Amino acid sequence: MSLRARVTTLLIAFVLVVGGAVFAVIEWITPQPQVEDYTPYASGGQVNVTLQTAAQTTVTDKPQWVTYFVMDPATHQWVHTTYFKVPPATRVNVTIDGYDGCTPLRNPVWGRVTGTIGGVEYVNGKPVSQLNSWSGCNIQHTFAIPELGINVPIASPTTLKQNKNLCSTSPCSPSSGPRQVVTFSFVTPAQGGTYRWQCFIPCGLAYLDGNGGPMATLGYMSGQMEVGA
Repeated sequence: MSLRARVTTLLIAFVLVVGGAVFAVIEWITPQPQVEDYTPYASGGQVNVTLQTAAQTTVTDKPQWVTYFVMDPATHQWVHTTYFKVPPATRVNVTIDGYDGCTPLRNPVWGRVTGTIGGVEYVNGKPVSQLNSWSGCNIQHTFAIPELGINVPIASPTTLKQNKNLCSTSPCSPSSGPRQVVTFSFVTPAQGGTYRWQCFIPCGLAYLDGNGGPMATLGYMSGQMEVGA
């Protein structure tokens, strides 16, 4: 083996070792968000999951970060987490209360609804298969599970007045600011597993390309869905 090949092999090995170490730190050393377990509340092959988006996270030490919340199925209180658990081979009916303002998509492909039952989402009860953020102010975030082919654009309040009067203290409530209610359903895989989900709108303001801060942090704009009994 030539010297160049040996050096290249060593560099690749070094990168893999460092990458593995970083992953271990993130997964095992860094505290993980709380998991909201919906499995005991499934009935008739279905389970209901409720989330919220907010323009800020005033319950943490990063109040300017946009975030998701998950509702505790037992207490119906909002919890600052993006981790939830659902049963396998089950229809999951998701409700997302969207309290954040609009942000144009970098790529209109993220405005298409995919992977849901019927290929649609419902915005305030109206079926929609695509939202075009380039034609109007109408999308705030997305909820996407790439491994399952799921992508759902989350509709936003659309008027300038609404976007200037968003909920200012999280978690939000219907009386604290304008919102859009998005609902959709999908079926979980028959086998158990862990599936990462995230928002694909770069909404980390003050970070390079909008992809830092809350976009890069679990518990804010990304999370995981555990599938298991």
